[in-house]
Amino acid sequence: MVDHLFSPLTLRDTEVPNRAFVSPMCQYSATEGLPSDWHLVHLGSRAVGGAGLVMAEATAVSPEGRITPQDTGIWTDEQADEWARIAEFVASQGSVPAIQLAHAGRKASTHRPWDGGDPVSLEEGGWEVDAPSGPYPRDGDEHPTNSLSSAEIDGVIEDFRVAAERALDAGFEVAEVHAAHGYLLHEFCSPVANDRDDEYGGSFENRTRLVREVTEAVREVWPDDKPVFVRISATDWIDNRESWDVEQSARLAPLLAEAGADLLDVSSGGISPAQEVPYAGPSYQLPYAETIREHVAEVGADLAVAAVGGITEPTQAEEIVANGRADAVLMAREFLRSPYWPLHAADELDEEVEWPVQYRRAKPR
Repeated sequence: MVDHLFSPLTLRDTEVPNRAFVSPMCQYSATEGLPSDWHLVHLGSRAVGGAGLVMAEATAVSPEGRITPQDTGIWTDEQADEWARIAEFVASQGSVPAIQLAHAGRKASTHRPWDGGDPVSLEEGGWEVDAPSGPYPRDGDEHPTNSLSSAEIDGVIEDFRVAAERALDAGFEVAEVHAAHGYLLHEFCSPVANDRDDEYGGSFENRTRLVREVTEAVREVWPDDKPVFVRISATDWIDNRESWDVEQSARLAPLLAEAGADLLDVSSGGISPAQEVPYAGPSYQLPYAETIREHVAEVGADLAVAAVGGITEPTQAEEIVANGRADAVLMAREFLRSPYWPLHAADELDEEVEWPVQYRRAKPR
């Protein structure tokens, strides 16, 4: 078999050794935004397991940008110092260390999923959440909401810029801007959540202005030889009202390339409990990545496209890359189930890859 999944992917001057990437997965296990030994083991084991790129979870660029009080952050030097040992270990295992920079927007200030996921009240230590415009029901609950002023939007952009600087100092080689899953940047893009009538609302150009400006800000401080990713939700999964869809996502893609993005990480949904996902089966989001990748090629934009969602099997991942349906695949739940998935996938695909010397006695052949 001619292998593609285990071929390197070069983005700028950064070579990722294979196309199996660890998707960012929130662990809700930090204290005051500080990553812990849990994060070191969680991310480090995936690097030991052979992933080409290991992405740290949605990491808040400010305290109010956390989804839960237990989210990791990178708004202080102390947090960056804790991330540094994790990035160093991931790199020492041959994987590319990456971090997702995030602001949860109106989906902030919630309890952890295993604690119910409901909003944390102000009395419990929660906070007023930031949003493009006024409050709307969040899973049936309305939470105190701050409609960001123009000056506050400038502050958000600066938060992403400074967070990127800290991430670089911590040793990360890739920074990903989180603009998906109903969080702040996605909220600005989608008419479902954005009722503004200024330069950040209304038209497609205005609604996408913030994600473009954040991407530009991150690119400005990120080295020319290192890539910037952006994760988007390709669709809101809402058909009964004006919403964000794959056509707008395809239109946005080359604009993000112009803003400095090197790879688009294509996910979907998360903007509203009214979403209707028709079938979350194998590769269920792949058609969106394909559509966007085709448009990127048509307009000649320099932007790689990665797929995520329902990718679990080695032959499935190999087919996606081999047939040019995406440049790389990201996996979340499958890496939770199998931290060493790439090592086993290489064996199934008859591909020779290096195992950690400490584990070679268990290598199948």
